[in-house]
Amino acid sequence: MEKKPLYTIGHGNRKPEDFLALLKDFGIEYLIDVRSQPYSKFNPQFNQNELKFFLERNGIKYVFMGDTIGGRPKDTSCYDNEGKVDYEAVKLKDFFLNGIDRLKTAYHKDINVVIMCSESKPCECHRSKLIGKVLTADNIILKHIDEKGKIKDQSTVINELNKGLSDYDLFGNPINATSRKAYL
Repeated sequence: MEKKPLYTIGHGNRKPEDFLALLKDFGIEYLIDVRSQPYSKFNPQFNQNELKFFLERNGIKYVFMGDTIGGRPKDTSCYDNEGKVDYEAVKLKDFFLNGIDRLKTAYHKDINVVIMCSESKPCECHRSKLIGKVLTADNIILKHIDEKGKIKDQSTVINELNKGLSDYDLFGNPINATSRKAYL
């Protein structure tokens, strides 16, 4: 029997009922919130408490993990000289590895989980550039629910991100290994 994948999704500016319909379509039991700061100025319906109560009223359990696998760690050694998050540094941190282990446990127990952040396009989010790369390196099947509600696998998302090029430059350095924006 084939294992259930771990899913990812970004709330973007979706309406709560459309967001819920997508989760139900994929049989999601647990939503793992990986936003370092689980609030949205523009979409307050996705603020942590509002989202948690909405999901739980609709039979989906909410779990916050932005403190372990969020895209903006508190540890300043995870940032480069430009203030961007250095994903290669994050991958080595105990807090991150503990969060990844929790996701692996859910996968091996065949629990229907979705990893949620704010960006609706998976190639613009750390859930593909960081979490997805680490999970697929460990043979975890990951499926991204994109901004149109369609499924993309991790290799398709990374191919889009890298515009069809390798994950590494000519000198063997990883490309797209930092956040898009500076946070420090």
